[in-house]
Amino acid sequence: MKHFLGVFTILLAAGMTHAQFTSQQSDIPAFHTTAPAPAIAAKLPPILTQKELAASGFIAPANVESYKAAAKVSSILYQMPCYCFCDRNHGHASLRSCFESTHGANCGTCMQEALYTYRQSKKGVSARLIREGIMRGDFKLVDLQNVPPIK
Repeated sequence: MKHFLGVFTILLAAGMTHAQFTSQQSDIPAFHTTAPAPAIAAKLPPILTQKELAASGFIAPANVESYKAAAKVSSILYQMPCYCFCDRNHGHASLRSCFESTHGANCGTCMQEALYTYRQSKKGVSARLIREGIMRGDFKLVDLQNVPPIK
């Protein structure tokens, strides 16, 4: 009987440990694998305008330029994960969601990712490769202290 209880205890502990590690959330935040279909794109909330940002007090170059970039590559941002993990705390579906409110202006990660996405897309890099760069952390090289104007 002692042998049975010992084995049972070990198996129970192993099962609980396995369940603990398999139930963890994914390390990759939410994103869409393709650009939004026209019907979906028409229903998405707009990216905040420069006027709306200014009314909320966000006038720093990094704020302004990241929202300009987001507006220009909105359908690509839709395909990007956001590594501030706002999908878990704010219910965001992709990086694009961050720029539908002032969340993006309050978050360095969001601004870096938006500017990285814009710059890469201007070089002709595909959304899939941009996403892979974001997943590697390449966006962290974007300097928010010296943001060139978005044209």
